[in-house]
Amino acid sequence: MNTLFQRHVLSRRWLTFATLGLSLLAFGAGTLNLGFLVIANFHLLADHGWQAVMDGALHQSLELLVTAYLCAAAYVVLKTCEQRLVRWLGGNG
Repeated sequence: MNTLFQRHVLSRRWLTFATLGLSLLAFGAGTLNLGFLVIANFHLLADHGWQAVMDGALHQSLELLVTAYLCAAAYVVLKTCEQRLVRWLGGNG
């Protein structure tokens, strides 16, 4: 995956820039309310216990965890593209 990403995305400046923009949008959209939703879900589970679990709060917690990891992956892609473009603009790549 790493070599494939380097060969196809990071070797083309325009595609690196486009990927940076898309990963920024994904990261921003994914994290916009993530903290508030995690806190609200925790309070729901704490206040209503087993009834909240039966109504799907535990499933929602797992979905929020998956969303958090997807946001982290988008952030890693964002920083990788940023580093490549900064090296190019600085004359080192």
